[in-house]
Amino acid sequence: MFPLILNIVLFQAGWFASVLGPANGHPWTGPAAVLLVVAVHLARSADRKRELMLIGTATGIGLLAETGMNAAGFYSAAPWILPPPLAPAWLPLMWANFATTLNVSLKAISSRPFLSLLLGAVAGPLAYLGGARLGAIRFPEPSWHGLLALSVLWAVAVPALFALSRRFSRNHAFPKR
Repeated sequence: MFPLILNIVLFQAGWFASVLGPANGHPWTGPAAVLLVVAVHLARSADRKRELMLIGTATGIGLLAETGMNAAGFYSAAPWILPPPLAPAWLPLMWANFATTLNVSLKAISSRPFLSLLLGAVAGPLAYLGGARLGAIRFPEPSWHGLLALSVLWAVAVPALFALSRRFSRNHAFPKR
């Protein structure tokens, strides 16, 4: 039970640091917190290589997805050192933060594609809406366009990240003795 609770608490801490930092003019707070979350996660993991591959892949996908969503005008993120539409570091690192939950607190739905799709379609846009209410991102009017695009993105992303996790697990299984 402790690993589950720790995973949830660390994820939430990483999320809030990632949103509140940029919203208050401190864009590096989130990346620093997420790197700490990832370090704790990897230290506690039984399969660090698989988890690191999953987290790295999720971060790369996040960079592409967030830059694409920003470029398409679905939302704009709090400023960062690189010019728009490039995603600020805290956004793709939130994908890394999310990836730390896939094999721990979200493991129960990992083999349930419909539930993972539903989780992504609903919780994904709600997380961004929360980030907007706290001042980290802005949706242009009408905001439902951005929320709908995020719903589609995360409905695809969550099952895909679970599939990647399973693939990495098969490809890096421990040898038999």
